[in-house]
Amino acid sequence: MQGRIRTRLGAGLWLLALAACGGEPAVEGGEALAGWPAYGADAWGSRYSAADQIRAANVASLERAWEIRTGDLDADPPPPPHMAFQATPILAGGLLILPTPLGRVLALDPASGREVWRFTSTVEGHEYPEYTSRGVAHWLDVRAPAAAPCRERIFAATVASRLFAIDARTGEPCRGFGAGGEVDLRAGVGELHPWDYTTSSPPVVAGDLVVVGSAIADNRRVDAPRGVVRAYGARDGALRWTWDPIPRRPADPAHAGWDAESARTTGAANAWAPLSFDPERGLLFVPTSSPSPDYYGGQRPGSNRHANSVVALRAETGDLVWEFQTVHHDLWDYDVPAQPTLGHVRRDGVEIPVVLQGTKMGHLFVLHRETGEPVFPVEERPVPASDVPGEEAWPTQPFPVYPAPLVPQALGPDDAWGLTPWDRGRCRRKLAALRNEGVFTPPSLAGTLVYPSHAGGVNWGGLAVDAKRRIVVVNTSNVAFQVRLVPREGYEGQRAAGRDALREFAPQEGTPFGMVREPVLSPLMLPCNPPPWGALSALDLDTGELLWRSPLGTVPDRIPFPVPVRLGLPNLGGPLLTGGGLAFVGAAMDGYLRAFDAETGEELWKDRLPAGGNATPMSYRLDAAGRQYVVIAAGGHGKLGTRRGDWVVAYALPAPL
Repeated sequence: MQGRIRTRLGAGLWLLALAACGGEPAVEGGEALAGWPAYGADAWGSRYSAADQIRAANVASLERAWEIRTGDLDADPPPPPHMAFQATPILAGGLLILPTPLGRVLALDPASGREVWRFTSTVEGHEYPEYTSRGVAHWLDVRAPAAAPCRERIFAATVASRLFAIDARTGEPCRGFGAGGEVDLRAGVGELHPWDYTTSSPPVVAGDLVVVGSAIADNRRVDAPRGVVRAYGARDGALRWTWDPIPRRPADPAHAGWDAESARTTGAANAWAPLSFDPERGLLFVPTSSPSPDYYGGQRPGSNRHANSVVALRAETGDLVWEFQTVHHDLWDYDVPAQPTLGHVRRDGVEIPVVLQGTKMGHLFVLHRETGEPVFPVEERPVPASDVPGEEAWPTQPFPVYPAPLVPQALGPDDAWGLTPWDRGRCRRKLAALRNEGVFTPPSLAGTLVYPSHAGGVNWGGLAVDAKRRIVVVNTSNVAFQVRLVPREGYEGQRAAGRDALREFAPQEGTPFGMVREPVLSPLMLPCNPPPWGALSALDLDTGELLWRSPLGTVPDRIPFPVPVRLGLPNLGGPLLTGGGLAFVGAAMDGYLRAFDAETGEELWKDRLPAGGNATPMSYRLDAAGRQYVVIAAGGHGKLGTRRGDWVVAYALPAPL
């Protein structure tokens, strides 16, 4: 279940609501000097490009090399207001390839942006829980003759949950895959409503398999669709295996984390964030979400094993190898929201293979890649009990001893922030009225502070790792929310009377309680928690030590009077690290693409995009005589309130004369 962010503008002030918010495949057509063959740069999700032409000394000279529009905003009928263009292109077969939210896949000339081919599918309706498509996957059939059609394939999963295999050279469907080139992903996941189920993250290629997760609507009902992970043959589209994160069989050892009825009826715990793959070990790493619904777990007692977890599966069979649960019995929509990033940590001269997993709580778990055991220590600490009838909150939760949390996790009345003593005082009263006993304070009938919140900490943009410089870079958001459970008999009346752009109601059907949540804002409609409300941070890969933290985003567009401090802004999208020692990131609500010095955190360059840059940038260099490009989708995000568009923008240093 995915974090969502909504905003509106009024009276010159901005209003904010956060409501959800390795091995590389072979590339034909000539290897790039520095490529980007997978959504996260490689199967490990490193978000690192070895391209080093752009450096701190010359980044100020970056200019737009080319830009194109995909045409999605000109579609008939018009796209829905919550559509979000968040794609990261891949470089495959000598082409730059990316999806759009409306079911299109574009192949561009990477040096000019010229369109080479376009694949179009049909997307009907506007009620999908997440209206986006963040990436595609590339596969090379090494058994096929060099000139055979579909020897190189692009796999794309659309918001309509259709998985397509496309010829990477021509854009034509691979007719031998599934039914005429596609597989219906909505089959076999339980009862569906139009608004229930979609696919937002890219498929992942694992050998001769293509593996997909799903995105499922938050908080609607107990019996949500099943959050199964499925693997299909890359050649024929035949289903090879299915893994359900909820252990349905009593013989499954994980069944002990549930009771028999809830294991049968509960849905979700799906993997909506991208998966990762370790080709050497044959392991898939799956980030799972909350079981349904998010904020009341009386119908699903127990720790709810495999939900809110990092799970390692044997790629060939789908068998469970290990799991690590980041939240027990989730009551806060604390999904594992980001792609597990693979790397190595050096300890006493030994390189240890690890999985790095960021969370919405701001935790960074460092797990042994082969066993799931914490490499950096983790403690189970007591957390508050629930006072809601029928709810049994889990008594402890896992906390990394280090690294320290990436965002604050405590917010008392005396911590209230405001531009003036008046609005700070109002914030103090708001905070004092809420139940507030730390990051795992359970939801309540009177109202609970949830901080850093369901859309705080790390989101789907994930981490970037520079193995040479031994650093991890990550962007985070930080805004407090309040959550209140509403007894069923009064829910509809409160929902009808309480409609507001900042307040979200959710039915949680099948439980005794609906839910309402909203950001904790001052009368000036600014967050009551202290800034920065968005930041970019760097950690030492081997020790977890914080190296630097910089506010991410500026507020002049949102506040029409001077502000004496850099406040940072909530953000969606991820970071890019390059061989030139730079960190590039868009993500923030102000619509800029920025470059930071990866070793110091100094902001060195920025450019205003034609629309919000709520995507993860990528970079490549085709050959030694060519330029390094940095490319980002600039399409905005309806729920985040950034300017919408359908642009793809490429930057490079000036061409030599």
